[in-house]
Amino acid sequence: MLKQVLVTGGAQRLGAELVRHFARNQWNVWCHYQHSRAAAEQLSAELNSEGLPIQLVQADLASTEDMQSMMNHIAERSGPLTALVNNASTFEPDQGSDFSASTTRRQLDVNLIAPMFLGQALAQQHQDQPPTDACIIHILDQKVFNLNPDYFSYTLSKLALERAVALQAQALAPRIRVCGVAPGLMFLSGPQSPDNFDIASRVNLLRRRIDPADVAKTCVFVASTPSINGATIQVDNGQHLVPLDQDVMFKVDQWLKATP
Repeated sequence: MLKQVLVTGGAQRLGAELVRHFARNQWNVWCHYQHSRAAAEQLSAELNSEGLPIQLVQADLASTEDMQSMMNHIAERSGPLTALVNNASTFEPDQGSDFSASTTRRQLDVNLIAPMFLGQALAQQHQDQPPTDACIIHILDQKVFNLNPDYFSYTLSKLALERAVALQAQALAPRIRVCGVAPGLMFLSGPQSPDNFDIASRVNLLRRRIDPADVAKTCVFVASTPSINGATIQVDNGQHLVPLDQDVMFKVDQWLKATP
C-alpha cells in the first residue's frame, strides 16, 4: 500500500526537514504551506532533482473550509493519508498579564483546533477503508514539560495539544494512532540574535545544538512503528530537564548583558 503523509507548514525550517526525510524514506509527501509558496516550490525542485517528487497544497489552517478542501483534494488525488504531521504553528510573544483575546484565539486556531480538525478528517478518510496503520503526529515543544510564563498563549495552545495526544488516541482508536514529538530549540526564534541563539541552543544537558534531522527521523520512526500510540517522544538533548524561570532567549539576553 502507498504510504503517504501530509506535513503542515512543510515549506521551511523543521517542516522542510520533515518533508525531506519522509520523501527519502519512500513516502509520498504532501507539503502544506500557507504563504511560503516560493520556499515550497524550491523544496519541491530540490527533491525532484533527487527523483523524489512531492505534492504541494495551500491552505489557511485558521479556516475550516480551507482545511476541508485540502483534505478532500488529497483524498481525491491519491486516496486516504497514511500519516498526518501537524507541524505548522503560530508563535507570538505575550504574557499572562497582557495577552489579547484575538492573539490567543489565533494561536489556538492554528496550534490546537487545526490539528484536531485535520485528525478528524483523517479518521473520516479511513472510516470505510480496510484497517490499516494510520497515524497522527503532533509536533509539540519542550516548553510543555519545562514551564515558564513567557509566550503565554503559544504555551497554552501547546499544553492543550500535548494533553490531546492521549485523548485523541482514545477517541480515534482502533483505526488511527496519535503520538507527539516534542523538540527543543532548533532555529532562530522571533527577534533572537545569532549570538543569543548560539548560546541558547546549547542550554540543555548535552550542551550542543539539537539537530532538526533527529526530530524528522523520530517522526518517520513513529509513523513507521505500529505499536507506538498515545505517547510523546522528547527530542531536545534534555532541554526540558534544565528549568528556567524565563524563556531561554530572554534568559540568555540577561546573561549577555551581564557579561563584559
